[in-house]
Amino acid sequence: MEKNIKDLKTLIDKESLYKGIKELAQKINNDYPNDEELVLVCILKGAVMFFTELSKHLKMPVRMEFITLSSYGNAQNSTGKVKAINLNLENIENKNVLIVEDIIDTGITLNFLMNYIQTSCKTKSAKLAVLLNKKCERKFCINPDYSAFDVDDKFIVGFGLDYQNLYRNIDFIGYFE
Repeated sequence: MEKNIKDLKTLIDKESLYKGIKELAQKINNDYPNDEELVLVCILKGAVMFFTELSKHLKMPVRMEFITLSSYGNAQNSTGKVKAINLNLENIENKNVLIVEDIIDTGITLNFLMNYIQTSCKTKSAKLAVLLNKKCERKFCINPDYSAFDVDDKFIVGFGLDYQNLYRNIDFIGYFE
């Protein structure tokens, strides 16, 4: 079924969204030294809006890395398999790493990435920050270290999240019924 923007309902308005991200950044600032580099790893494409807004409020020196993983393709549900499209990272050995993702639901993608980073990259620390923590049945028991919002199990778009690569540019979080 096609989704049309006129059917989009607001879940998190723009003002609440930006306030929540700023508050999340403050928690991260409290947990990391202000004089020590933090490597932010953005999972493209969905997390890019959250990633850039979050990084604006961090006080420590930040290095930005970008990877591309997919477990959805053009579907509304996870395929159950992670496709590593681009997993090239600069040397992050002995660095504090913060993986930044738009949403956690089944946990399939983030379980894959956390296992990869913890087993292959020899980081000082690896934590996870998500914009949206979806209340649903996780396939993997993985919980974010930081999350801005808990959301119900709805099909969500906006602020980087998409439906068939559309609606990422919306500056609020919406859902289709």
